[in-house]
Amino acid sequence: MSEDTLGFALQAISFDDLEGWKDDDPSGLFEAMEACRRQINEIKPYRTGSLGLTAQDLLPLLEAAQCENLSSAADARAFFQSHCRPFRIRRTDSNPGFVTAFYEPEIMVSAVADAEYRFPFYRRPDDLVDLDEGNRPASLPDSYVFGRLNGSRIEAYPDRRSIDEGSLAGRGLEIAWAKSKIDVFFVHVQGAARLRYLDGTIGRITYAAKAGHPFSAIGKLLIERGEIERSEISMQAIRRWLGAHPRQVDDILWHNRSYIFFREVPTTDLNAGPVAAAKVPLIPGRSLAIDRLIHTFGFPFFIRSENLVHLDDGKPFARLMLALDTGSAIVGPARGDIFTGSGDQAGELAGTVRHDADFAILLPNAAAARFA
Repeated sequence: MSEDTLGFALQAISFDDLEGWKDDDPSGLFEAMEACRRQINEIKPYRTGSLGLTAQDLLPLLEAAQCENLSSAADARAFFQSHCRPFRIRRTDSNPGFVTAFYEPEIMVSAVADAEYRFPFYRRPDDLVDLDEGNRPASLPDSYVFGRLNGSRIEAYPDRRSIDEGSLAGRGLEIAWAKSKIDVFFVHVQGAARLRYLDGTIGRITYAAKAGHPFSAIGKLLIERGEIERSEISMQAIRRWLGAHPRQVDDILWHNRSYIFFREVPTTDLNAGPVAAAKVPLIPGRSLAIDRLIHTFGFPFFIRSENLVHLDDGKPFARLMLALDTGSAIVGPARGDIFTGSGDQAGELAGTVRHDADFAILLPNAAAARFA
């Protein structure tokens, strides 16, 4: 594809051009890289994005990482410098890249519904089908990757309002029930959660599928309505507004027609991050959600944001990260979502990340030769 078709271009640069690279310690990425290698070789290769980078392009880097015996941050940087070449992602509209952040919430839930715990997390329904060019009806735009099989006909799946009003009730799809519709909504936004049951046990859920409707940011809606100043928007500010306006909660939440379904995952190691779209546990501060229609999971990205300072004790954010997740709101070549960890503290860090950022992708040497 041409630069005009893609909407961006890759500009070959040197590691010296990556401001902050010499101070970074990417040694924490190697365990996740090995997990990506096993996923590709033993289970299923990652889908190729429109940029054209394949899982086979990535494998030489992952296989070389197996043989490394790192003793320092300098060793880790030297590994990437030896096996990769950096390319700046340059948008054709000249706009900068942009990062937000996400985390794994912990929510108190009940295994049964009652008057207090009445807002469910749903499993994937059996009438939800994946859509592609072969079965997508003409009535649904290309952005719909899921639909409902109704007899022999495929149609749009019920949206958030319809589901909230009971369209899935009575089908045995409930995993657990929460106290707050707002909490459930924000778990949908994050895509995963720890569930703390009333008996003290802890479960985990992660993204399984979605109803198919486009994601619509409720923060943008509140800005447009003059309810929150653009400069003040954050997850915390949105939560405060919803808490102060209970009669308007449904109207605001239903603006986002997208609805997420979950699956339960093992909780054998709660110190590990949640397993996300790349089927690899996320690493706090080192995992990035990207637009998987463009990029391919497992590739390293160096992200620098001059004004994002609260994640690194007042210093500009500058880290090598792995593309291990995606999300409905993550759209574009230089758009990313940084995973900050699990629990309330991680949520406080994630909620205020809305910053311009520079994006560079590190390509294994053989693949880099094609783009250079």
